[in-house]
Amino acid sequence: MKVHFIAIGGSAMHNLAIALKRKGMEVTGSDDEIFEPSKSRLAKDGILPNHIGWNADLITSDLNAVILGMHARSDNPELLKAKDLNLPIFSYPEYLYEQSKDKKRLVIGGSHGKTTITSMILHVFKELGMNVDYMVGAQLEGYDCMVKITEDAKIMVLEGDEYLSSPIDRRPKFHLYYPDVALISGIAWDHINVFPTWENYVDQFDIFCQKIAPNGYLTYANNDPEVNKLGEKYASKITTVPYDVPEYIMTDDGTVLFWEGEKYPLKIFGAHNLQNLVGAMRLAEQVGVSSKQFFTAAQTFTGAGKRLQKVIEKGNFILFKDFAHSPSKLKATINAVKEQYTDRKVVACMELHTFSSLNKEFLPLYKNTMDKADVAVVYYSDHVVEHKKLPALAKTEVETNFGGKVKVLKKTEDVQTFLREQDWNNSVLLMMSSGNFDGIDFDKLGEELANTL
Repeated sequence: MKVHFIAIGGSAMHNLAIALKRKGMEVTGSDDEIFEPSKSRLAKDGILPNHIGWNADLITSDLNAVILGMHARSDNPELLKAKDLNLPIFSYPEYLYEQSKDKKRLVIGGSHGKTTITSMILHVFKELGMNVDYMVGAQLEGYDCMVKITEDAKIMVLEGDEYLSSPIDRRPKFHLYYPDVALISGIAWDHINVFPTWENYVDQFDIFCQKIAPNGYLTYANNDPEVNKLGEKYASKITTVPYDVPEYIMTDDGTVLFWEGEKYPLKIFGAHNLQNLVGAMRLAEQVGVSSKQFFTAAQTFTGAGKRLQKVIEKGNFILFKDFAHSPSKLKATINAVKEQYTDRKVVACMELHTFSSLNKEFLPLYKNTMDKADVAVVYYSDHVVEHKKLPALAKTEVETNFGGKVKVLKKTEDVQTFLREQDWNNSVLLMMSSGNFDGIDFDKLGEELANTL
């Protein structure tokens, strides 16, 4: 099999390319820019393009598939030649389905918690020695590739992102996986640049449910009214099972979960995290893993990358970094930290970085999301707003929409200065962003603040 990747340097695309190379396929690719860590990873597996840029000569009639990434444009010269040659052209999710159509597919969907739930179930399968294929949307500890595709695995676990598939395929990725077993963790409006209304966004999850195989299975978070509606709507067509926050107590280093008369000490904390764990367990049940096996194996799970990831703990100071950026994720993350560290000062610092979060129409959804923090900081950059071709955003607009005592800062150095001025005795710092506050090194910041104690 010979496959060519147009835009091989993407965070998702390069992982699929590596997985296919490891499966034994002949893989080539191109891109007009390739950054780290994609560059080093592609080089390690021998598939880093020799030249940067597009080259239509790479598209030949003996290719079995051309895989098109979101970074490419619809007028890409390689794409145009592939069309001229009538070659099979796939988006990233289409090819994942192509490689898994004879396997049992477990697909995790939802506006929040997808990566965490996917990480949880993969951790348990690994602990139990189960051979499964997978695709997960973040780099996980202990894995050197986010995609695994083999001939012999009978199960594939897929993180079901609702963003678009390719420049010529405007369908959400998770519509193309056709799950046998599915999960929806919750619905909270996101990707406003693609789904301009709440109703349009919710419709995507309805369509996802329609794609579940006949006699399939859906488990869903029952504290979300929109997801509950879907569970009830499809109950006559497939098996639908709600899941909730389990009974638990907090401990100094995590949580004790109670389930069916058993106690399970866990290293994770927060109601939202524990609900995610129950959802992951419901999925695992569908491939023969008992709840006891699942929660026993989950005792060694410490979290997904950049999801409440502990950067440093020194004395009575802790710094976490988290990917939270949408309103629902922001609120759930802050609430979890404050619940776990009730007697400590919690300083929550988040960056408005995505198209949605910097959009004036979307900002009101952040109202009161940071109220549980003792100190709340919101950072954004005028340069990023301009780069995304959005209207200028005034600090007062951000302050008004967030409400409470949120402090708004617009320079990276101002954020660092503000944090250096805080007393970090008996405190927790939570740095939340899908970016990095335009250059803050969280490891160095943690060390610096810890050394003030």
